Amino acid sequence: MAITASMVKELRESTGAGMMDAKKALTETDGDMEAATDWLRTKGLAKAAKKSGRTAAEGLVAVAVEGGRGVAIELNSETDFVAKNADFQALVAKIAKTGLKASSLEELKAADLDGKPVETQVTDAIAKIGENLTLRRMAAIEGEKVVSYVHNAATTDMGTIGVLVAFSGGDEAFGRQIAMHIAAANPAALGEADLDPAIVEKEKQVQMDIARESGKPEAVIEKMIVGRMKKFMAESTLLGQAFVVNPDLTVEQAATEAGATITGFVRLAVGEGIEKVEEDFAAEVAKVAKG
Repeated sequence: MAITASMVKELRESTGAGMMDAKKALTETDGDMEAATDWLRTKGLAKAAKKSGRTAAEGLVAVAVEGGRGVAIELNSETDFVAKNADFQALVAKIAKTGLKASSLEELKAADLDGKPVETQVTDAIAKIGENLTLRRMAAIEGEKVVSYVHNAATTDMGTIGVLVAFSGGDEAFGRQIAMHIAAANPAALGEADLDPAIVEKEKQVQMDIARESGKPEAVIEKMIVGRMKKFMAESTLLGQAFVVNPDLTVEQAATEAGATITGFVRLAVGEGIEKVEEDFAAEVAKVAKG
C-alpha cells in the first residue's frame, strides 16, 4: 500500500512521533493506522496515544433527567455556529425530553414531537437552518438516583460533553462531582469487569512487546506486565481512577466515604469518532475565488 504524506501527518499528530518514525511504522504495517500506532508504542517512539479520534463534527449533546431515568442525545451540525442558534437549541432540548420515553435511537426518531416524528422535525430544521443535521446517538441510564452534567454549556442542559451518573446512597452534590470527574477523565468502563476483554488483551500484548524490547528475561517481563496491567485497569475504569476532587482517593474509595454506590454512567462528547475533512483557510479562499 502506498504511504501518503497525509497518512504520515495523521499518525504524527495522533502519536507525537517523528516524521521518519511515523513513515516507517506505516510501511511496516502496510498502512494500517491502528497497527502503526501500536508499532510506535512497542518501539517507545509514541507519546501517550489518544483515547479516541479527534472530535470533528459540530453540534450539541443534551441531557434530560426525570426521576430515576436519564437520557443523553447528540444532534450534529456542519458548523459550530449552529450550536448557538436558538431554534437549533430548542429542537435539541425537545428531542432530549422526548428521549426520556424512548428505549433506542430508532424509537426516538419515530417518537412524536409536536405532532410529527422526531426524524421529520430534524428534516424540517435542515430546511430552516440551512445545514445538514444528524440525530446521531442516544444513550439512557436508570438508577435509584440519576444526576447530569454538561461541559462547555451552550445553554441549560446542553453543551459539548454530556454526562449522566446513576447511583444509590450519597447525595446529588456527590453525584455531580462524579459526573464532572467523568467529563474530565473519560473512563472506558465502570469497573474492571465491564472493560472489553479484547481491549484488555490488546493492551497486554502491546505492553509485553514493549517489555521484550528491553531484552529482559521472560520471568521478569511477566512480573512487569502484572504491574503495568494493574495501572492500565486503574486508569481505564471509573472506580479505579484517582478522584479529581481528591486524588489521594480512588473514585470507589470516595464513593464509600460518601455512602454511595455508583451503578453506571453515560458520557457523550460531540463528534466522537467522526472524521472531518480539514481545509486550511488559504485553500478555502482559493476554492471560493475559483467558484
